[in-house]
Amino acid sequence: MNDFWIILVGALVACSCSVVGCFLVIRKIAMVGDAISHSVLPGIVLAFLWSGSRESILILMGAALLGLVTVFLIQLFQNSGVQGDAAIGVVFTSLFTIGVLLVSLYTQQIDFDLDHVLYGEIAYTPWHTMTVAGMDMGPRAVWIVGGSFFINIVLVFVFFKQFKICSFDAALAAAMGIPVMFFHYLLMSLVSVTTVAAFDSVGAILVVGMLIIPAATAYLLTDQLHRMIIISMVMGILSSVVGYYVATALDASISGCMVCAAALFFALAFLFSPSHGLISRIWRRKVSFKSI
Repeated sequence: MNDFWIILVGALVACSCSVVGCFLVIRKIAMVGDAISHSVLPGIVLAFLWSGSRESILILMGAALLGLVTVFLIQLFQNSGVQGDAAIGVVFTSLFTIGVLLVSLYTQQIDFDLDHVLYGEIAYTPWHTMTVAGMDMGPRAVWIVGGSFFINIVLVFVFFKQFKICSFDAALAAAMGIPVMFFHYLLMSLVSVTTVAAFDSVGAILVVGMLIIPAATAYLLTDQLHRMIIISMVMGILSSVVGYYVATALDASISGCMVCAAALFFALAFLFSPSHGLISRIWRRKVSFKSI
């Protein structure tokens, strides 16, 4: 039964990340997820110091708030003329450093496990259960990550047209009267919530792999956005299943093997994708050369 819960949590994380990750890849801002995963640390520490508990919902709220602050600062710097990659680097390194300083100054005598917050351990999720009215509801991570996935899929389904147009042509979206900045911050809010929700499962660092790799794999396999999202989720689920059993066989990190499995699927797509694959392009050039 523990195997089922671990795979389920991994699949939910992958699906939740895939829904928003596809838009990050299309917008060419995939590393925003990495920035958020680092820069939320001050929010986690401050919420922990205020509440005194690692289990408090305030931890998630504090981290989510810092995620939104991160996005706001990145956008502010970009609008002020700073290049996008530089703005991301400045913001996430600065905020992450502030978080590290807070940890070193105020949590030395407190039971605060920084490694757990940043790296997580999906193998422990079956034992971190949720109890409601005396009833065992199963692993807490299933409800938290599942709730994140539900929010992502509902909002993307309802506003799919707006997200799509804003991602491909922001100028056209503005001309059509679509509030571009509103949907930009809405997407970034979903990325922030998704990243925070993964703290107790795959961790804030490894979630970056699930945000980017399955979406990048799907990008190589299709040119249609709705199919890209579906393929990305399928790749994420397969990565979770394959990664878990590989980790079991090797007695290795489960989360690490899941991300490595996702990377393997990306490599296969990079080589053999019918339209974008390296080998496929070489084969088409050879066929074209022979036909001349």
